[in-house]
Order: sequence, then structure tokens, then C-alpha cells
Amino acid sequence: MRKIFTIIGGVIGILILLLLVYKVIMDKNYFADYDPKLPFNAQVSETGIVDSTVDFFGITRPRRFVKVLFTMTTRPGETMPVLLTLPVERQGKLPAIVFLHGIGQSKGFLEEICTPFNEAGFAMACFDQSMQGGRKVKGGWLAQATAFRKRPWKTVNDARRLIDYLQTHPEIDPERIYLVGASYGAITGSIITSLDKRVRAADLVVGGANIPVMLSAPFIKESVGNSALHWFGKQIVSCIMKPADPRHYVMRTAGTPVLMQNGSIDRLVSPQAGEELYRALGEPKEIRWYPCDHPGLGAKSEASIIVQILDEGLAWLLEKDKPFRKDGAPARTNEIHQSAA
Repeated sequence: MRKIFTIIGGVIGILILLLLVYKVIMDKNYFADYDPKLPFNAQVSETGIVDSTVDFFGITRPRRFVKVLFTMTTRPGETMPVLLTLPVERQGKLPAIVFLHGIGQSKGFLEEICTPFNEAGFAMACFDQSMQGGRKVKGGWLAQATAFRKRPWKTVNDARRLIDYLQTHPEIDPERIYLVGASYGAITGSIITSLDKRVRAADLVVGGANIPVMLSAPFIKESVGNSALHWFGKQIVSCIMKPADPRHYVMRTAGTPVLMQNGSIDRLVSPQAGEELYRALGEPKEIRWYPCDHPGLGAKSEASIIVQILDEGLAWLLEKDKPFRKDGAPARTNEIHQSAA
């Protein structure tokens, strides 16, 4: 009987060792999926001018831009829906901003914030990240957990594919690609900025690093409710998501200007997590603190602070794009581009 248990223990030990070796290999190749040579196969589904208003965290704001919806191939057998917004009045090649939405949002959020950027002469593009919008994942907890483990590398590589596409677009200046990420988009956006030097500058809004620190945020603790369960879950998630932690990569942003904009009372991406990301970033870098909670969690009175964050981020991007602008202003025309290809 003892011999049988010894054999069983040995088999279990070997299986655990094999799983650890497999995880090490998979972690090492976590972002290896990116293929810049893959055809885009861009297919436009909608084009038109949006001229209306939008309720933005309780504030009514105008919307005016050209909207282009299309899909493109991101990896063999997989496409992603993309929203591209352009200034209504424009001419010549435009600088482009890749916008990365938050963990629970979709590309449609871009329509709420793009108008000031478009009117300042920027094109903006946002894709539905894996598990969101037109890329919902079907299945039970195992399918969702697997998709969650894949989501960071898919987001990073999908963004790089979108940059590939934008650099071929007839209205986009391939040398003026910028990035704006919000929350989860800021976390993954910091990795994109590390891996892809085509990003001229990045504005990371309420981003953080160090997964155990991020999982210790007050909002997450309160949502779990049980301290023992929270501790155990933090260990599991930290292990599974280790290769997606920005602190392993962001020293490579050196040479690319990065602005961080964080909330000083943020309960979801805590100030401690923001500091972790800021310390790990390469130079040049800047962090600005705002007296607000995480967008969407705070009081309605904080809406004006969120608008301030966007306005200051836009001003910072304009400063980075200034060397390319004549008289500091975007050129204008009334032509509408009808194709994504």
C-alpha cells in the first residue's frame, strides 16, 4: 500500500513539474502572437457624420466627427471590430491616437470622448478588446478564465496590428501615432508603449502596475467581502497573470514620453498601484494627481475632474505633436473618406 501511494505521489509530482515548465514556456512567449505580415482584410460596415450631443458622466457634451466602422484580421481566423473617428474638416495626413478602453467598456466609449481630439486635428481609433463588445466569449467559468488569461496579450498585439493598419491608411501620417489608454487600457497601453517604438507618446489614464498591489485595491477587497478568500484569490490570479504585469516591461518605454493621470483617492486602481507603474517607467515621464475616485465609481460631482483629465491629456498630446503642425492648428476640409482600405 505504501508503495502505491509513493507511485501516486511521484506521478502527481511529475505532473506538477510539467505544468510549471509549461507555464514558464507560455509566460516567456506571452506576447509572441503578433504577426505584422498578416493581411488586414479590412471591411467597412458603416461611414457617416455624427453631429449630436452625448451625456458624459452627467455632463452634456457636443459630438461632431466622421465615424467609420470596420473589421480587420488580427490573427489567423480572428477579426476585430474597429471604430475610427476623423475630423469633419480636415486635409492632408492626420496624426492618429490609438485609444484603449477600460476592462468593462467597448469601442463605443470612444464616441463619448473623441470630439475634442478630432476637432484638434487627431484621428482616433479604438477596437473591441477580447471579451467585450463584438468579441464576447461564450462558455462557462473555464472558458471565461482562459479568455481572461489571454486578454492582455491579445489587447497588446491587437493594438500593434491596428498601428500596422493605420500606417497604411491614406489619411494617416505613419510617423505620428500616439496612444491613450484608460484604466485596463492604460495598464496594457504601458506594455504596448514598451514593445512598440512607433508610439510617439502615450497618455495613461488611471493606470497601474504590480498585480498583487492592484488586487489589493479597496474596491476589489470590498467586492470579494471575505478576507481569506481575497488573499487566496490574489495568489492565484497573481500567478496566472504574472506575464501581463507592466512592471516587467515598462522600463523599455525609455525615450518615449509618457504622461500618467491618476486619481489620488482611486479605489480600483489605487494610488499605490499608480506609483508602482510610475517608478517602473523609463524616462521621460510625468505623473499628475487629481482629487477623484476611479471614473465611474466616484460621485457625479467628479465629472468635471474627468473632463479636466481629458482636456489636459489632449493639451499634452498637442504639445508632443507641435513640431509637425503649421501655426499650431489643424488644417481643414469637408471631404469624407469613404473607405477603410
